[in-house]
Amino acid sequence: MSTRKRIAWGLLASLGLAVGIGPLLVPIPPLADTVPPQELADPDSRFVAVNGLKVHYKMAGQGEPVFVLLHGFGASVFSWRKVMPELAALGTVVAYDRPAFGLTERPLRWQGPNPYAFETQVDLLIGLMDTLGVRRAILVGHSAGAPVAFQAALAHPERVQALVAVGPAIYVDGGPPAWLRPWLRLPQMQRLGLLIVRELLIRRGDALIRSAWHDPQRVDAETLAGYRKPLRAENWDRALWELVVASRPSRLRDRLGEISVPVLVITGDDDRLVRPDQSRRLAQALPYARLVLLPACGHLPQEECPEAFMQAVRQHLDFLAP
Repeated sequence: MSTRKRIAWGLLASLGLAVGIGPLLVPIPPLADTVPPQELADPDSRFVAVNGLKVHYKMAGQGEPVFVLLHGFGASVFSWRKVMPELAALGTVVAYDRPAFGLTERPLRWQGPNPYAFETQVDLLIGLMDTLGVRRAILVGHSAGAPVAFQAALAHPERVQALVAVGPAIYVDGGPPAWLRPWLRLPQMQRLGLLIVRELLIRRGDALIRSAWHDPQRVDAETLAGYRKPLRAENWDRALWELVVASRPSRLRDRLGEISVPVLVITGDDDRLVRPDQSRRLAQALPYARLVLLPACGHLPQEECPEAFMQAVRQHLDFLAP
């Protein structure tokens, strides 16, 4: 073998060792100041076991209609705080933390279906409704919470009265590409994954929240603190990585014509995370949909533009009235 080939093979071997062993040598410091999720509960927090998972939720109001609120990626029940009292004046409202977020239990080992998988999240939603005695509900899904609500309407149409899709991530394929998924379970990627999610939410979390608003200057210290709070729940980083690994494209775009309930699509005209043209496309693809475009509003209308958000919801209820 020539000297040049020996050098080339030596470089390839060194690169292989660096890729295969290097991540195992990267130190992963333990998270400081984390506690069991229930220690972070608010006075109005509630916990209930659903499908073997301890789910954190908040509930207000009484009677019908019943609104069930599904938050987006990186959020929690906190993101609904400005509209829950207004929704409670119209009926019953339930907001819960989806798996890997907020104060809902974050299992790292399980028997049976993966609690972070898309289909299992739909089962959890219906299980929560069963547990709370909710026969039929208006599902309000924000961003990545909207696909769960839409899939529930497809799988259990008798349980869904209507849908409200807020900055809905329907045309955004979730999760890593198919070719990458087998690699994410490797020990090397498990370690690097923790660093990735910590970088995303600890170091860049505040910037991501501000980018979701039309006017970042209006993001106050209370808002940032509310989003940071679940980062004190033990194992939040490992659970979030499990969610990433379990994520798959929902394929909902191929079944939108099957959704038979009225849908209100709400988007801010300055939504830079799920562009308004995607919400327009969604409203056009649905059989019974109305689109409301909120001016001077970003990806979080329920937080940045709560009055306009509630006005759109009330109009949707008038549309539902017989």
